[in-house]
Amino acid sequence: MRITDDDMKSLLRALQQTLSLEIPITEHLGITVEGYDGECLTLTAPLEQNVNHKKTAFGGSLNTLLTLAGWGLLWLLLKEHDIEAEIVIQESIVSYLLPVTRDFSARCRQPGPTVIAAFENTLRKKGKARLELYSEICEAGAVATAFKGRYVALLHQRVHTEQDWGKNSQ
Repeated sequence: MRITDDDMKSLLRALQQTLSLEIPITEHLGITVEGYDGECLTLTAPLEQNVNHKKTAFGGSLNTLLTLAGWGLLWLLLKEHDIEAEIVIQESIVSYLLPVTRDFSARCRQPGPTVIAAFENTLRKKGKARLELYSEICEAGAVATAFKGRYVALLHQRVHTEQDWGKNSQ
């Protein structure tokens, strides 16, 4: 599906609103949707709201931003493929390689088209699918924090209305 610039801006606003409403910690940490180019999602957070006792970014805040970058990328993929599903993180590994000393951004890039197609096929066929995503935070051009997460998407179950039942019985 081809997405226009206006559609993309609307999607990014919807993602920001979804994060704010469904994952309230994003507001407290100052997390914002910075951009998405159709392949890579970038989320940002200010150091000031996420500082630790060493005056560097708190590990929990870094982990949260990385986790949400993957969650947000999957949310966008589902929207692009017109799929309504719940997203949960199943497993993650994070490596803290360098201290983060300034406002920071997490970037999560889509896997290849073959992986996405297999994920979509499994989700539509079985109602549930897993996708492994990688995200990172860089400091001065080097990877400071690396993240690998396995996300699960669960199709929304359609709720039948009385009208649906009436149609089925005729």
